[in-house]
Amino acid sequence: MTEILVVGEAANEKLQPVVGELLAAARSLSASTGEEVSVAIPSAGGDEEISSEAIALGADRVYMIRDPLLAEPSLDAQVAAIETACRQIEPSTVLVGRTPAGRDLGPRLAFRLGVGMAQDCVQIELDDATQRVAATRPVYGGNAVARMIFKDANPQIVVLRAKVYEPLEPDSSRKGDVVAIQANLDASVIQTRLVETVNREAEGVRMEDAPIVIGGGRGLGGPEPFEMLEDLAKLLGGAVGASRAVCDAGWLDHSYQIGLTGKTITPGLYITVGISGASQHMAGCSGAKSLVAINRDSDANIFKEAAFGVVGDWKNVLPSFIETVRELVKS
Repeated sequence: MTEILVVGEAANEKLQPVVGELLAAARSLSASTGEEVSVAIPSAGGDEEISSEAIALGADRVYMIRDPLLAEPSLDAQVAAIETACRQIEPSTVLVGRTPAGRDLGPRLAFRLGVGMAQDCVQIELDDATQRVAATRPVYGGNAVARMIFKDANPQIVVLRAKVYEPLEPDSSRKGDVVAIQANLDASVIQTRLVETVNREAEGVRMEDAPIVIGGGRGLGGPEPFEMLEDLAKLLGGAVGASRAVCDAGWLDHSYQIGLTGKTITPGLYITVGISGASQHMAGCSGAKSLVAINRDSDANIFKEAAFGVVGDWKNVLPSFIETVRELVKS
């Protein structure tokens, strides 16, 4: 029987959150195809803990790919290892998370295997007519979506955007197989080398995991007002994000960017201040449960998407809003 294979990213002997999302997507596809769901993890230690976590999240089988070259964080080695696994397993479909590593791994793997790939997808399903995978992805800067159907060649490689599938509730009682694969990689596969690792200190909750996000745009006029957004985010237990224009201007680091070329967020509440609502930005926050917009332009596109909107200058609106929130928190 063919399998749906999830590429498992791990760090510090733990699976990355995106793996749970990919497993949920794989299980939804498996419900239509009847295939088993497996995970291939380039092994750098902690095999027992990682494999148990993957099975609890929905995997029927875990392939631990072992090779000395995988001890170092090399994308070259990981691509070669996953290629080796795919040639042995011959899965019908391969799901990759659109992480910093995954967005490069997916295309490189597709090239090596000589198959097609769908990048930056937000949904996968089985096409009734062809019985092949149909992948949906935003196009034209998020102004439209395209539904792509794979042809006959396997595997069908899909790079899925993070935060579009909700991970399944972990079930520690689930049983699954753990299979070791010896990659036997040649040192020549390493074409790049790690020069330096820079750790960036971060406080509070990650923006991608925050229940509330406060987003600032070019309408704030400079970097200083973002201190007010930080204050509001701390009061609400949330995180601060920004539009691409803000990050391109150097007001905030690009790690704060929300949008098609930035991060995807799915908070319960997203409060935007001075953000016009360009399609590129909206593509990254469409999963927000409720959107509140503060903008002085009553014709701003953001109001078309907002559940609640305030038309006014943020300098007049935001300070009183923060004080009201502070009073409510104290009470």
